[in-house]
Amino acid sequence: MATGNPQHQGRVTPKPSARYTPPTPSLDQQSKPWVPFVMFGLLGIGAVVIFLNYIALLPGATDNKYLLVGLVCILGGIITATQYR
Repeated sequence: MATGNPQHQGRVTPKPSARYTPPTPSLDQQSKPWVPFVMFGLLGIGAVVIFLNYIALLPGATDNKYLLVGLVCILGGIITATQYR
């Protein structure tokens, strides 16, 4: 005579795992369409400002302020690139 539920006869119930399994994200986040334009724009503007500073085409001849502005723009482009999905 069989005991228990006939549908579960012969099955082995697995033991729960002790390992942590992180939950799967329910929504994949995507960047706005303007993010790559801002990223490449900042990188390009920064490179152009630095280039124009070194060939002395900006007002006030070569100045470290222009170099700083160019580097900040490039850094802004890199930070924007890390947010792109």
